Amino acid sequence: MPSSTAQSAKLPFLDLAEASRAIQTKELSPVDLAEACLRRIEQRNPVLNAFITITAESALEEAKRAEAEIMRGEWKGPLHGIPLAVKDLAETAGVRTTAASKVLEHYVPSEDAEVVRRLRLAGSVLLGKLNLHEFAYGGSGVIGHFGPVRNPWNPEHVTGGSSSGSAAAVADFLCYGAIGTDTAGSIRLPAAYCGIVGLKPSYGLVSTRGIIPLSWSLDHAGPMARTVLDTALLLQAIAHYDHLDIHCQKFPPVYYPSAIQDEDCAPLRVGTPRKFWQDLDSEIEQAVDAAVAEIGRFTKATRNIELSFETDRTLVRCEPWVYHQRYLPAHEAEYGPDTLRRIQSGADVTVADYIQKQRELWQQRREVLHLFEEVDLIVTPTTPVLAPSFAELKTEPDNLRRKELVMLRNTRPFNVFGLPAISVPCGFSTSGLPIGLQIVGAPGSEGVVLAMANAYEKRIAWHQKPPPTS
Repeated sequence: MPSSTAQSAKLPFLDLAEASRAIQTKELSPVDLAEACLRRIEQRNPVLNAFITITAESALEEAKRAEAEIMRGEWKGPLHGIPLAVKDLAETAGVRTTAASKVLEHYVPSEDAEVVRRLRLAGSVLLGKLNLHEFAYGGSGVIGHFGPVRNPWNPEHVTGGSSSGSAAAVADFLCYGAIGTDTAGSIRLPAAYCGIVGLKPSYGLVSTRGIIPLSWSLDHAGPMARTVLDTALLLQAIAHYDHLDIHCQKFPPVYYPSAIQDEDCAPLRVGTPRKFWQDLDSEIEQAVDAAVAEIGRFTKATRNIELSFETDRTLVRCEPWVYHQRYLPAHEAEYGPDTLRRIQSGADVTVADYIQKQRELWQQRREVLHLFEEVDLIVTPTTPVLAPSFAELKTEPDNLRRKELVMLRNTRPFNVFGLPAISVPCGFSTSGLPIGLQIVGAPGSEGVVLAMANAYEKRIAWHQKPPPTS
């Protein structure tokens, strides 16, 4: 147990795995962790705007319950008693779920999303609901009813989106891990911009039932944390076949934490699609090239491969328009103007177009598998550009969507392909902004992706550098 306020203040800076081990051995109490995180949220959330709803009272009750269970010898696993937070797109029973929109400002679900239910089964403590780009329809994180989230590394810069609050909360030690969602890069982009780890699992590995959709065909839910091991521990809890989710698929079980302890990556063949290096910021190029060189030192081979980042956007225009018919036109005035424009852009998609693009999507998901006859993993820069400042985006408001498309260029294809993809820190710009490296595997190969990410992280340890204000 912490013996002083000073010691308690250090608790949020523990990695999830460290905190978990201390709880299991009864060196720390879940109540101490929850109270420390809530104090940290009270201090830092006014600056970052990462949380929309803070569930302090229920979090302390959950922490006390976890403490009692552990004292009775009923430890449930690595997340038992660990304070976490969830993107405010996942429904939470009795706690409002807003999607960062005025449309749902007072919506209180009666049931948990499946991913939230899995976290509760694991014994985690829910600190609250995290801010995002309105209805997850954007990559900047600047649009939403509750205001934009600010980057812990420089509050004048964006976090990226749409899981903006999730990335900022984890990076600035407000919680030990978070759940985000990813339709075109919404986990990996903010993870890269905030200097943390973010994993988009294989399509269908994690249930999205109870998560407000953006595009059913492309939506993924996944973990965000400060280390690869922490990310794996979260994934182990939420990866579960849900027969009530028509998009959920059965994958062979992978024991993620044990897989990433094996750092023998010597047999792995790594592909680098050089098109993803096109028009890179020079500092990103330098950092990623250094990361690829480091990976080459502990793998069998790295080689260039052919892969395009060009994708069709018909599905991601049409499916949001279909979903939002439940709120339109009655609540039209309550949407942010830019969000409304994006939703309405799908109105012109015909049934024939939609069916054809669905067929093409599944064809692409089959065809991409041939790459994994040549390589085991694919490595790219997570994003071509550094996190822009709010001032940069405001000077050209009409070009916000164009800028977001550039930010998401390297992540979007892997939603189309449905492949597991992780972003890990690989350096910093001279101005102190984080840079991310993306590692991609074949469907169901999360264990291999995590092993590679873990091996790289242990050799370079960029994740150990905290934001300047922490």
